[in-house]
Amino acid sequence: MTLPSFYEDVVPDEAWASEVKRLAREQNAVILAHNYQLPEIQDIADHTGDTLALSRIATNSSADKIIFCGVHFMAETAKIIAPHKSVLIPDARAGCSLADSITVDELREWKSEYPGAVVVSYVNTTAAVKGETDICCTSSNAVDVVASIPSDRDVLFCPDQFLGAHVKRETGRQNMHIWAGECHVHAGINGAELSARAAAKPDADLFIHPECGCATSALYLAGEGTVSPERVKILSTGDMVQAARSTSAESVLVATEVGLLHQLRKAAPEIDFQAVNPHATCRYVKMISPGALLRSLREGKDEVIVPQDVADRARNAVERMLAIGRPKDGV
Repeated sequence: MTLPSFYEDVVPDEAWASEVKRLAREQNAVILAHNYQLPEIQDIADHTGDTLALSRIATNSSADKIIFCGVHFMAETAKIIAPHKSVLIPDARAGCSLADSITVDELREWKSEYPGAVVVSYVNTTAAVKGETDICCTSSNAVDVVASIPSDRDVLFCPDQFLGAHVKRETGRQNMHIWAGECHVHAGINGAELSARAAAKPDADLFIHPECGCATSALYLAGEGTVSPERVKILSTGDMVQAARSTSAESVLVATEVGLLHQLRKAAPEIDFQAVNPHATCRYVKMISPGALLRSLREGKDEVIVPQDVADRARNAVERMLAIGRPKDGV
């Protein structure tokens, strides 16, 4: 298959960096990069972080244009929060298996089965799904969001079954119904891998993203004493970076997409950070290549458009989330 010209090899050297910065400056554009991006994309960005933190930056930025180096739902979220700005994603094909695991029609049908239920959708969803949602959540405030809902109301939580299981475990809520969706990358980080690596590094901290299929295994290891309970930390990506700066551990095992290792090692270079699964790479995230970023700035293609009626409904769900708990993190 012949790929578009912007996928031809582009060397991320000083000339590339200079051209990217020049074009961004001329267009009054801000470059945002998610923590899972390629290291060279993270390093050239004006801001690197999680989904919601970057969207907040987009809202407050004086830039006219946002180049969002992430997957499509992230760029959509930025457009929802900053509707008057132009938002571009360097490669429109950069989707998300988790966001794709529930459609708006599926959500509508599910809602019809539970009249009066409160719909809580993870920020890792499409704008259309957010538009049918009562309140969004992030991985750092999902527990607080669900806990804020009256106990006599059913809760429909979508789309991630592992984050949902974590929230149900933490809240003890029995009337919480969980959609059976998953991120293919996080679901593939399994308990057997975690157990083996934890046994080889018994003094390591465990940083586990709640989307991971191994989150329950981490709690089991702590419960049986294989790992000290205080070393097991179920965290969002933003919280992992913060925890990296404060941990006293010499080594940390990390269960999430491997792109985050770059930020962790920058935050605490003296610590040995190792992936629980070194193959946990999202090919969609990695579609944002140096060439794609340069092409986005040169040609201005792949602008993200969210219909106004959808954006208005989705914005309500996001704003309700912002008023609850610790709304600093997205993925």
